Amino acid sequence: MKIKAIITGATGMVGEGVLLECLEHPDVEEVLVISRKASGLSHPRMKEIIHRDFFDLTPIVPQLSGYNACFFCLGISSVGVSQEEYRHITYDLTMNMADTLAPVNPDLTFCYVTGAGTDSSEQGRVAWARVKGATENALLKVFKNAYMFRPAFMKPSAGQRNVKKLFYLISWMYPVGRALFPGGFCTIREVALAMIHVAQRGHSRPVLDVKDIVKLAAEKQ
Repeated sequence: MKIKAIITGATGMVGEGVLLECLEHPDVEEVLVISRKASGLSHPRMKEIIHRDFFDLTPIVPQLSGYNACFFCLGISSVGVSQEEYRHITYDLTMNMADTLAPVNPDLTFCYVTGAGTDSSEQGRVAWARVKGATENALLKVFKNAYMFRPAFMKPSAGQRNVKKLFYLISWMYPVGRALFPGGFCTIREVALAMIHVAQRGHSRPVLDVKDIVKLAAEKQ
């Protein structure tokens, strides 16, 4: 199955990595990037919409039809923001996108990047994990084909420009961590490939941890 994917968060580390892999993949026929600012990339199979208000997508709805996947990589860290602001960006913004896309593309596969430690019960003591869990649970109610990706430490892909400075300081940890704790380390390339594979043929479970992601990425088409 050929994929026509909508990608958000392309100016961030994860989203940029996913976009680069999609543009190289032979089964990704078309990519629509929705971003607040230009990604700086161009490709024959890529379209880009610059839209600053993700809480009001009404002006761009006519351009969102005809896609069968959404790789939602947009998000913020909980560090330095209030719980209210974090929930507004993480839950409200994501669900506004989901509620906009679902009627336009009812068979769309929605892949959402959350994180290791997300709290599906929504009852835990860690605020960000509860919010992520609530977002996951809500998405699973909106789409019949929704998958939650929970990576931990991710290694960027070659050629990425939007890489967090912290990664360069701790990049030495990746090969060591991958060898000793394989359940906590993967590459952004593996995340992208796993998303593509899920969009093509689904998965038996809606929530994918690092080991699931790595296994899916390694599977042949």
